[in-house]
Amino acid sequence: MNFLGIIPARFASSRLPGKPLADIGGKPMIQWVYENSRKELNNVIVATDHAGIEQAVLAFGGRVMMTSPEHPSGTDRCAEVIQSLARSGEEYDVIINIQGDEPFIHASHIRLLKDAFYDPGTQIATLAFPIESSSELFNPNAVKVVTGSGGNALYFSRSAIPYNRNTVEDNWTSTRTYLKHIGMYAYRAEILQKITALELSPLETTESLEQLRWLENGFGIKVLITTGQSHGIDTPEDLENARKRAEKEL
Repeated sequence: MNFLGIIPARFASSRLPGKPLADIGGKPMIQWVYENSRKELNNVIVATDHAGIEQAVLAFGGRVMMTSPEHPSGTDRCAEVIQSLARSGEEYDVIINIQGDEPFIHASHIRLLKDAFYDPGTQIATLAFPIESSSELFNPNAVKVVTGSGGNALYFSRSAIPYNRNTVEDNWTSTRTYLKHIGMYAYRAEILQKITALELSPLETTESLEQLRWLENGFGIKVLITTGQSHGIDTPEDLENARKRAEKEL
């Protein structure tokens, strides 16, 4: 199969404006993401709406495409990219949406997503890992997911799910496995076009989670379990920790 990695990169961020260009060990964050993604993917494109990010990618020899500033999500930005590529005759079977704020992205995560599509029944794939602490389980910024016996998502929520009726909350993580969603997606190209054409759904609006729109409309989301945690950069403290890690790796 022909895979394409797309890294949506916005300049605007409420907690850390301009973070794709933040310096980490002498390189902008977006360069770290791009180069680490290329370890597992032959084809990677940064999708942005900011000229500064475009210039930074071109400066390190990466591939970049300018996209509309009106997109509400990275998924919509990915859809614009593949539409533009298709018009020039460049087509892909599977698109992997890579978060632009994870400079030390795991190649194993990309590999897991790729492998899921050798099952012809996979429409969309994403990742999750076991939650170990109660603080993370009850943090509404950490999205949780429940899966069925076949590994497909049943529901995503900012709440702790499933509710453990017979156990005190402090013991929930020791009595069953709870899963935190890693917001990295892969989609078959035709499925990506379909899900971005859908109207906002009631569950999506309630939880502010776009993947609920896909579930509400009958699309399957394969959830792959990994033990490698995701380390996104959301705060100045996260950025400082990333710089310390880069010092060790360079």
